[in-house]
Amino acid sequence: MSSAPPLLRLNHVKLSQTDGNLFEDVSFSLMHRDRVCLVGRNGTGKSTLLRLVAGQLDFDAGERHLVPGATVGLLAQEPDLSQFNIVQEYCESQGAEGYRVRSFAEALGVDIGRHPQGLSGGEMRRASLVKTLAEQPDLLLLDEPTNHLDVDSIEWLEQEIKAYEGAVFVISHDRRFLENVSRRIVWLDRGRVKEHERGFSHFEAWSEEVLALEAEQLAKMDKLIAEETIWSRQGISARRKRNMGRMRRLWELRDQRSKVRTTSQMASLSMDSGSASGKIVIEATGLSKGFGERDVIKNFDIKIMRGDRVALVGPNGAGKSTLINLLLGRMEPDSGTLKLGTNLAPTLVDQKRENLKRGLTAWEYLADSGGDSILVQGKPRHVVTYMQESLFSKTQARSPVEALSGGERNRLTLAKAVANPSNLLVLDEPTNDLDLETLDLLQEMLSDYSGTLLLVSHDRDFIDRLATSTVILDGKGGAFEYPGGYSDALEQHQTRLGAQTAGGGKQKAKPAVQTTPAEQTAKSKKLTYAQEIRQQKLPGLIEGVEAKIKEWEAMIADPDLYASNPERFQKASEAIGKGQEKLGELEEEWLELEEIAQG
Repeated sequence: MSSAPPLLRLNHVKLSQTDGNLFEDVSFSLMHRDRVCLVGRNGTGKSTLLRLVAGQLDFDAGERHLVPGATVGLLAQEPDLSQFNIVQEYCESQGAEGYRVRSFAEALGVDIGRHPQGLSGGEMRRASLVKTLAEQPDLLLLDEPTNHLDVDSIEWLEQEIKAYEGAVFVISHDRRFLENVSRRIVWLDRGRVKEHERGFSHFEAWSEEVLALEAEQLAKMDKLIAEETIWSRQGISARRKRNMGRMRRLWELRDQRSKVRTTSQMASLSMDSGSASGKIVIEATGLSKGFGERDVIKNFDIKIMRGDRVALVGPNGAGKSTLINLLLGRMEPDSGTLKLGTNLAPTLVDQKRENLKRGLTAWEYLADSGGDSILVQGKPRHVVTYMQESLFSKTQARSPVEALSGGERNRLTLAKAVANPSNLLVLDEPTNDLDLETLDLLQEMLSDYSGTLLLVSHDRDFIDRLATSTVILDGKGGAFEYPGGYSDALEQHQTRLGAQTAGGGKQKAKPAVQTTPAEQTAKSKKLTYAQEIRQQKLPGLIEGVEAKIKEWEAMIADPDLYASNPERFQKASEAIGKGQEKLGELEEEWLELEEIAQG
């Protein structure tokens, strides 16, 4: 019995740009229920390839084949909501059903009743994610879906992708996210793709093997060309007639070698901490801050020593930026005391990138005092030279910043930030839109940095690699510091929550089963924090699937439907079967969590 055909297939696709070929010979397939991650450096064309897969771009050669009738949905990086009165209209503009929009909006914290005017970039991206998910396309294309999501939302999205009925093709810089959702890798490298039939957790080892083999083959080719070149210069005239075939092979080898794209250079990032600060950098006691009736930070204590790397995590709107401003003395607390250490030279990189104003060129942004030079760790460097070290082209120096990709804008901001000596570095979401190799470079730079780091991030892997302590904000005014990275902090936070539950915490909602506070206390000690969150969300997911099944059952109960629209009748019937299967999976998952909780 033959296997099902691919949902989508690209065959020998070529796409040229003014400065050369972006894609040379791209071929790969996406199957039904695939979970594929697309990886590659910034500037290799990952977002362009996603648009090409979506059918939004023409190409110069090759073919794109999509199964007839299949639908494709692409998460927009910069969605346009200007034509809509409220966010809900935008989310439902391509036919997404209202109950799905409401369900996804609630999970992602999107107010669909708001007017689009005044929405932040992050709010528009989350609205676009709601819209794309609610449309339920057969092929779901996600370009950096975790940007502007908090950790709870990222973990929720992971579960949605795992349970998704169609195929998913995703670009992300978030290692932990890719490890959790992908089952196959498409690596876009120097205009071509390489595929690996395992998930992202195997990418590093596999890519090193591929590059090592490529380097070995290239070295053999170079050696052969050198040997043949020497031969061609020794007595060639006497052997010309009988050795023209060998000469042609030499020319072909040279031509083949000239077309090989070698791996491009890495960006250059280094940080000078300048003169040392005092031993104690920040000491806060009983810090509290509220807005109106809401307590954002309540009675927070922390002592940050020179060289500490402190990460702040929590839901969107929990008060991470407020806490940063309090700790830097940029905002007055309602109560509590703050002592800043001596000889502090802080640098703040804000996620809003407010200094990157439209119309400003990259050159003008870097050399903001005029001229053609920028001081890099106290020494003048030409703007173009410094940009090239940060992997920008000469032409980009005079380009407006809005023409740069999200990753390029982020890299430009970081390049300016690290140019100045600083012994207190504050990074607010520095990982957004960066490729994995630049992330590795940033992590190495920060590991070697001898100053003090305050880091706001939702990237769990990045925090685990860097942080000496992690502050978890709960969105209710609570802020709790734990030693170690994100994973360590979660375990310790879970213990704290268990202790609070033992002292009379709230009982969790569960489907159809009621438990006593004592039983719930025992459970919360056995479930991980992520499992607790998942257990809380499962009843709502189960109710949502049950509601869908009822809608489909009501649809096929119409006696005229089969005669008037047999295709719709068939789809509804199939949907009921899939819905019941999904319902069984969710109920089984809930039972498994109950068994863990019961020990």
